[in-house]
Amino acid sequence: MRVMIAGSSGLIGTSLVPHLRHSGHEVLRLVRRAPRAPDERGWDPPAGRLQDGALDGVDAVINLCGVGIGDRRWSGARKQALKDSRVEPTEVLAAAVAAHQVPVLINASGINYYGDTGDREVDETAPRGRGFLAELCEDWEAATAAAQPTSRVVRLRSGAVLSASGGLLGKLRPVFRLMLGGRIGTGRQYLPWISLDDEVGAIAFLLEHPEVSGPVNLVGPDPVTNAQFTDALGRTLGRPTPLPVPAVALKAVLGEAANELVLTGPRAVPAVLQRTGYQFQHTTVTEALTAAT
Repeated sequence: MRVMIAGSSGLIGTSLVPHLRHSGHEVLRLVRRAPRAPDERGWDPPAGRLQDGALDGVDAVINLCGVGIGDRRWSGARKQALKDSRVEPTEVLAAAVAAHQVPVLINASGINYYGDTGDREVDETAPRGRGFLAELCEDWEAATAAAQPTSRVVRLRSGAVLSASGGLLGKLRPVFRLMLGGRIGTGRQYLPWISLDDEVGAIAFLLEHPEVSGPVNLVGPDPVTNAQFTDALGRTLGRPTPLPVPAVALKAVLGEAANELVLTGPRAVPAVLQRTGYQFQHTTVTEALTAAT
């Protein structure tokens, strides 16, 4: 297939591009600067414009655009940036996919669509939860609407991607190695996770399985609480985890983001991936952490 990827320079994109090429696909990359390589095509999301011919012969578009959710406190301006960096590019790509009749659009979203579910297990049929992130994910997914009459649209509700090169572990690993790591708050909240290998593998799987459309939970098959995740990471790094992080301290640092990112979470399961036969490379959080550390 000829595949166009937007957001190819991020944590997921930098692994997905070589993975797809190794599998025999031709991969093109959308960039917001002047193209400098034969596989690059230019675009300007705020202007709603793609380089002429950018989607010629393209069989699928994969959109991974979006600034980091947990990089800083959520001011009003930051919330708007989180929304604009996701919704606007998705609307532009969905319209272009429809106009060029590209058969497939695979679009990023987030597992926080479900909000805080406590101990209640949720699959892709569950309704949207409450909170800023849940509403953001709903708007993000709704931005694919233009493509849905003409194309197969897959919406990737991804959990925390565990990678050796950044993401959640990039922030946690130095803290744990200093033996300052510990459960956060009560530790009973769920932390949806997926290994980078399975995030990339699942996207490639969905690209090649035309029977799958709609929302897909990209999370590992063994849900864990924050306390269980903390214990597994400590054991993987060979460090004790004696110091719990009080919720009030985290709120002082992260503000509103603390509640939705780390003090609550959905107990989500990958029902669609399991039903359609995807074989996880890492079925437990310990396996995923070992691979990433």
